[in-house]
Amino acid sequence: MQADVTNPGRCAAFLLNRGGYLEDDFMSKLTLKQLERHLFAAADILRGKMDASEFKEYIFGMLFLKRASDVFGAQYNRIVADQLALGRTPDEAKQRAESRSRYEDQQVFYVPEQARWEYLRDHLHKDVGDGLNKALAALEEENFAALEGVVGHIDFNRRVGQTRIADSKLRELIDHFSKQPLLNENFEFPDLLGAAYEYLVKEFADSAGKKGGEFYTPRDVVRLMVRLLNPQPNMRVYDPTVGSGGMLIQSRQHVEEHGGDPSTVALYGQDANGGSWAMAKMNLIMHGIYDATLHNDDTLARPQHQEPDGGLTRFDRVIANPPFSLNYVQKELQVTNRFKYGYTPEGGKKADLMFLQHMLAVTRQGGMVATVMPHGVLFRGGEEKGIRTGLLNDDVLEAVIGLPANLFYGTGIPAAILILRHRGDKPAEREGKVLFINADAEFHSGRAQNYLRPEHIEKIASTYAAFHDVPGYARVVGREELRENDDNLNIRRYADNTPAPEPHDVRAHLQGGVPRREVEAQQGLFASHGFDVLEGVFPASTERDEYVQFSGHAVERPHLRPIVEGNGGVQAAESALTRRFGAWWDEHHRHIACLPDTKALQTLRAELLGSFQAAFGVVNDQQGSIVISTTEEINSDADAQNVGITITVTPQADPAIEMNPTPLLTPFQVAGVIASWWDDNKFNLKTLAANGWAELLSGWIANATSEDGDTATTGGIDRDRLLHVLAPKAMKDLAALDERRAELEASLAELEGDDDGEDEADERDPLEAARNAAEARLVKQKLTALKKSHKATLANALGSLAAAAQAMSDAQREALALGLMRENLETALTRAITTHRNRIVTTLENWYDKYHVSLRTLEQERNAAAEQLDGFLRELGYAGV
Repeated sequence: MQADVTNPGRCAAFLLNRGGYLEDDFMSKLTLKQLERHLFAAADILRGKMDASEFKEYIFGMLFLKRASDVFGAQYNRIVADQLALGRTPDEAKQRAESRSRYEDQQVFYVPEQARWEYLRDHLHKDVGDGLNKALAALEEENFAALEGVVGHIDFNRRVGQTRIADSKLRELIDHFSKQPLLNENFEFPDLLGAAYEYLVKEFADSAGKKGGEFYTPRDVVRLMVRLLNPQPNMRVYDPTVGSGGMLIQSRQHVEEHGGDPSTVALYGQDANGGSWAMAKMNLIMHGIYDATLHNDDTLARPQHQEPDGGLTRFDRVIANPPFSLNYVQKELQVTNRFKYGYTPEGGKKADLMFLQHMLAVTRQGGMVATVMPHGVLFRGGEEKGIRTGLLNDDVLEAVIGLPANLFYGTGIPAAILILRHRGDKPAEREGKVLFINADAEFHSGRAQNYLRPEHIEKIASTYAAFHDVPGYARVVGREELRENDDNLNIRRYADNTPAPEPHDVRAHLQGGVPRREVEAQQGLFASHGFDVLEGVFPASTERDEYVQFSGHAVERPHLRPIVEGNGGVQAAESALTRRFGAWWDEHHRHIACLPDTKALQTLRAELLGSFQAAFGVVNDQQGSIVISTTEEINSDADAQNVGITITVTPQADPAIEMNPTPLLTPFQVAGVIASWWDDNKFNLKTLAANGWAELLSGWIANATSEDGDTATTGGIDRDRLLHVLAPKAMKDLAALDERRAELEASLAELEGDDDGEDEADERDPLEAARNAAEARLVKQKLTALKKSHKATLANALGSLAAAAQAMSDAQREALALGLMRENLETALTRAITTHRNRIVTTLENWYDKYHVSLRTLEQERNAAAEQLDGFLRELGYAGV
């Protein structure tokens, strides 16, 4: 029987009819946030004894031991149970369960007895570091083909300076890891451990600071690079400086997210740092990837991926963030035909273009390279210029993409992504050309570093796919112009995004008024939001007026925002978008509703993203906007990027959805809204697909009722939102208590007065001061009691959440969860609309600041003030002084 996904009301009924979810089936599995806290708490046990860069291997080693032992133990018990069911004796069943071949077939590591967790937990109390070392060595020896060098190098007895981890701390680690079983059936979604491992890698990179850049590339940069390369099923993907393996994992996930079979993507990597290489191996294994081929050696000196005939292995996609500015020794380089364009200086820390040449050399004909490079390789002279000229003459450089500063660990300098193809592989219309994209202003500023948001990634990727000029952002440059510039690839030479100078009209400054030409230059901004600026702000003007005046109701700067927000055209434009969103959700949320049955997580992303872009699609190339296709179309068509064409959206006719004729939201913002929502909710959707509505709601409650209440993995679904829907009376009581608390705190502040007002205190009536002090004590007592009541009310409310959810039917849980997800997405859309509206307000405020008060008015005010001062002086008898 198949679920009817065309009817949103059919999914829940289908699930209940097939018995997949019972009314009282309220599960409780380990959530991602719970596992992240568990791992972070393990790191806290060692934190302070040594740097994160030094103790991270111990945490990874312990995690790997626990996971391997738990999975082995579960398989061991299944084998014993099967053998007993066949009539074997207990001893015979255990003997067969010790056969290594029974684990290899299931991709389960055989764990020898001294490495099994029950032995470590129950018997390892002395010389704990030595026992753990032996456990890791034994595990590696028993699974040598898969684990050679991965865990055996970890030394729990290693001294860092004078510090060695004490037995008591190692026992504390063992006891801590014993608290949680690490089996897929205990997780809210299958890849939970892989996601938590990546979280741990990022936390270690954050803690390690500059050293974090040796093994970790920020995930937003990785997503951008993978999006640019667009790996497809049955491809080979290679990272020559693999670090923690994130680029390879993201390449497989990209294929899976777009409906392909990720198991057909072959992964390869190499890294000179043994710790990073081992981390990558573990990362892949934690994600259930056992067939990747990773090597530990210097990629420049000794490339390890070679064919039986001695030639280098070739790959379809090569992706890397090589370490910047290394030295190398030319005589140590093997397979020197990789460097056909020449050698950079050995001692000048300029190995960047050597890495680039290696990547191009190991790329198949028809393949692509995406690599991060420092800006210096774009314009430095000498041997590097010769290499650039060779690359340009062979027409292998396709795009140079400038990134914002402070994206990467270890360096605040901006970097660039270079896209390369072999000679003859560029689409015909791109031959002899290089696309320059200046995206250094496309970022979100964080506390410690900058980030790329989904709309930034969409803008860069769509501009690359379109491969045409975007004023102030991107430009296609021919070979002849590059030659004329001495093959200098400095991005700002070709794509200068420096803002135009702020226009200033001298006559307006002198006499007042806003130049009509400045107003007309912003008509596109106003019209896209339904705002008639001449009617709303400058109503007395005529078409013949070269300067327009602020209306009487806009005489003060604070008046401008209410004018815009209360404008009928603005409200109508925003209401139209809200209606369009509602119609889209009503039509397409059924794909989410059916996810517990269809498990179609891969096609869900493409469907939501594509239909959302179509519903809010904009066709406007008059001001540099790009006509883009749905992401589903771009990524499902392997040749679309290869031939460099732009596919326009042709949405299906829908009477409930009218196409927006003006670009209130750019195509990049539209894609960014849904892509951001997907990134925030992907773990929710994975849980839903794996375990259904009950487990999804259970996970939300577990995270919301935890000590930190962190909602990073739940799409912002926090404690208060769950209390509003599951315990509304308690929320009403809490709101009343909060209101009463605010009143008491205000009364207390009034009674205690201003501590700094010493003079006033001396003038107070002693009796009044005594009465106030007595009343203040009573208020404090009431506050203390109220806080206790608030704490108890909140605790009771939180305690009731699980019971309330369990009492719900699965259809009710579905409605609740979908409602919260819809709120998340609508909030993201509203945020984008608000940003656009704020641009209108800022534009008006800027005109107000520049022109509202003219020089003539200032002179008149100055003269009036001078006359007033003269009058005061005359009254005081100083006339003529």
